[in-house]
Amino acid sequence: MVRGKLVVQLVGAKGLENTDFLNDMDPYVILTYRSQEKKSTVASGKGCEPEWNETFVFSISEDAEELFLKIMDSDSIGEDDIVGEAKIPIEPVFSEGSIPITCYNVVKDEEYCGEIKVGLTFTPEEYSEREYEEENLGGWKESSY
Repeated sequence: MVRGKLVVQLVGAKGLENTDFLNDMDPYVILTYRSQEKKSTVASGKGCEPEWNETFVFSISEDAEELFLKIMDSDSIGEDDIVGEAKIPIEPVFSEGSIPITCYNVVKDEEYCGEIKVGLTFTPEEYSEREYEEENLGGWKESSY
């Protein structure tokens, strides 16, 4: 079991399909790892090549294979539009410790629609086997007396 902190550096995107017909779109990203969800700021009026340069931290306590990124277009009227999604495999960062800023394909309806730039860093948590066993005793711990 992998435990620690996953730091995600959201840099920017390029080549995104504009979902607004009259204006430049206002993209933001929803980052999801298992049940944890984070949201970037809205890059107002940045259109198809937004930059965020934001960092997000996720607690890793169970194995999961991917980090999901959903790029949205913030609309003042009606619901926000989905621009596309990216799935980033995170197994390599567990063994390497970090993955430099890399471009990942953004896909919508199984078609390529741009790229998103993300860097990953993993810091493992020191965790002894004894602590793991105590945590899984359902609240009961052995007395040292």
